[in-house]
Amino acid sequence: MAGTTHDETYPVRPVGRVASPLTDAADAPRQGDEGAPTAWLVFDPQVGPALRDLRRGADLLVLTWLDRARRDVLVVHPRGDQSRPETGVFSTRSPHRPNPIGLHRVRVLGVDGLRIEVADLEALDGTPILDVKPVLGAADER
Repeated sequence: MAGTTHDETYPVRPVGRVASPLTDAADAPRQGDEGAPTAWLVFDPQVGPALRDLRRGADLLVLTWLDRARRDVLVVHPRGDQSRPETGVFSTRSPHRPNPIGLHRVRVLGVDGLRIEVADLEALDGTPILDVKPVLGAADER
């Protein structure tokens, strides 16, 4: 793979957007279980049937496109702490990475048509939602 040109593309379209009081990355918790406010997953009508079996209390993995992240970052100081050694982004949860896909484990608090109320989502208001998957078994995806 080294030295080859990759011209493949994989079009992805958002299925919805996050509605959250979080609007500034500087004010957002680094992880959802670090004090994230209640938020909503608001879905496009064309994917409505995909929501039909979601229930209050379910744990979900929400994949988002971190649209305000930088894509040219390959190494970071974990959690922005300059006293920590630089680490490759694939060994961190940094939002800044070549493909800024967010992975969030959330709990469903309520279902209202095309809107799913969730706990523990640290994504910013307006963040595109790429997909939602159930947490299976005892998997710890946090």
